[in-house]
Amino acid sequence: MIDIKLIRENSDLVKENIKKKFQDEKVPLVDEVKELDEKVRTVKLEGDNLRSERNKKSADIGLMFREGKKSDAEALKEEVKVINEKLVSLEEEEDKLNKKIKEIMMSIPNIIASDVPIGKDDSENVELERFGEAVVPLFEVPYHVDIMEKLNGIDLDSARVVSGNGFYYLTGDIARLHSALLTYARDFMIKKGFTYCIPPYMIRSNAVDGVMSFEEKENMMYKIEGEDLYLIGTSEHSMIAKFKDKILDVDNLPYTMTSYSPCFRKEVGAHGIEERGVYRIHQFEKQEMVVVCHPDESEDWYEKMWKYTVELFRTLDIPVRTLECCSGDLADLKYKSVDVEAWSPRQKKYFEVGSCSNLTDAQARRLGIRINDNGNKYFAHTLNNTVIAPPRMLIAFLENNLQEDGSIKIPTVLQSYMGGEEIIEVPKNSKNK
Repeated sequence: MIDIKLIRENSDLVKENIKKKFQDEKVPLVDEVKELDEKVRTVKLEGDNLRSERNKKSADIGLMFREGKKSDAEALKEEVKVINEKLVSLEEEEDKLNKKIKEIMMSIPNIIASDVPIGKDDSENVELERFGEAVVPLFEVPYHVDIMEKLNGIDLDSARVVSGNGFYYLTGDIARLHSALLTYARDFMIKKGFTYCIPPYMIRSNAVDGVMSFEEKENMMYKIEGEDLYLIGTSEHSMIAKFKDKILDVDNLPYTMTSYSPCFRKEVGAHGIEERGVYRIHQFEKQEMVVVCHPDESEDWYEKMWKYTVELFRTLDIPVRTLECCSGDLADLKYKSVDVEAWSPRQKKYFEVGSCSNLTDAQARRLGIRINDNGNKYFAHTLNNTVIAPPRMLIAFLENNLQEDGSIKIPTVLQSYMGGEEIIEVPKNSKNK
């Protein structure tokens, strides 16, 4: 949510920002907010004048009683009563107007960075840099589900019976690999100085509204029936909400946290074959990084955070590239964002495995996260980034470490997390030899 002062003082900038995000239908909202804001200030001024008048009359009533002018005092008391009734009505009107303003303001997108490329959707994102050599092996790389099935590592059929499409059972060495990757990512971030956290997996609606736009909420979140609770789509949701309505001492900044959680998402829409299997699913696990910092430091943290993800993937022998997200691909709360994509030898192209975002003060305004800087209070900046999100990350790992015989090479950094194993062999009882 942006500062309403920006609409008061530079509404044209806000309108132009909306147009850059190709949300022209929201442009009239800016003038609507300005009109409502003017009404609020008019109502507030009228209320202030009435309170001043009431205070004067109340003082006069006391004086009249002391002077024995009881009838005049009683008449003034009636006038004060009428003023109080008007004030109640004005306060109700002011509250109603402020609620309407907040509702509209939460639909107006955050101001994007000046260097964000302008484009309608993710097809217009801009490649920044590649890390590692994107190799296509001489042998054919199977579909990721086939790789897992050959290793007796996945059961989608049973999951469909138990839970429906978009769920899975991971078993054996694949399940162990899944856990090893998460544990390695956790330790990787701890060594970078981040505090490890396990957050709540459900949050209340006021926390949901604080961390994401209404459109994201509708398309992503599962609501718990009969409860004011939602299953989180990423641990960022509960990690940022942890600071709701808090005033943070400037000397304690930044808060740098790496959090583990299961994640639950509706994943609305139909997808192609490459996005079936375990690519786009309703339940997965994720290691996240979250930073709450001083506004002057958020740009530096943004650069550090996506570079940590790149570094981690390269230690696992996975080539990656970074993409600058264009204006139309940015969620409403984002100031700027970079996607990290891993190389797929099967598809001979890169696919998204993580995203790093700077939201400036958009979430902090919604949640009331402020900094106390020697008595001067202002909103913090928040950032989030994916460390790894298996099992999607498993696809990149398996494809890039696959051997011709179907076995999987374990990079050195991961071997201790796999009990010292250097390779995952194809079992003799493989169901898909």
